[in-house]
Amino acid sequence: MMKVLVGLLLFCSLLLSYEIKYNKDDVGYIRHLKLYEYPSWISEIELANGKKILFSSPKGMFEFYLHPASWFGQYHITKEQDFKKLYVTDFQTAKTINAKGAFFVYGSNEISPAGDDLVPFNSYKAAEDFSKKHHGARILSFKEITYGLIKFLNGAI
Repeated sequence: MMKVLVGLLLFCSLLLSYEIKYNKDDVGYIRHLKLYEYPSWISEIELANGKKILFSSPKGMFEFYLHPASWFGQYHITKEQDFKKLYVTDFQTAKTINAKGAFFVYGSNEISPAGDDLVPFNSYKAAEDFSKKHHGARILSFKEITYGLIKFLNGAI
């Protein structure tokens, strides 16, 4: 019975898992950095129309998500329903995770290819452990991240 339960859990986790797909020529949308050079930082937004937008870091993804009017020309985002899914790469496991359920370490000594950034984790405990080792200032949920914080990380404030 236990083997059946474990097998079922494994099968379900494979069905529910998602992987951000990119190739050697792909670059992040905002900063135009080659994604394959920084795989532990890749983020993705899937739009309701099926288009996928790749980013070289969570900061770039949030920059687009929180202020899509800046990028209206190509994607025509006008409302929250235009976004379908948001993904980030868990910094500890390198697995793709749902950005809306992730925990982000702010203010650590770990720098992304885009500079100061938010380091994503699937669990609060992993974020807390990382924060202690890398001098993180705060652990934030998705909802706590503001456009003002992203501007601050970009040095625009």
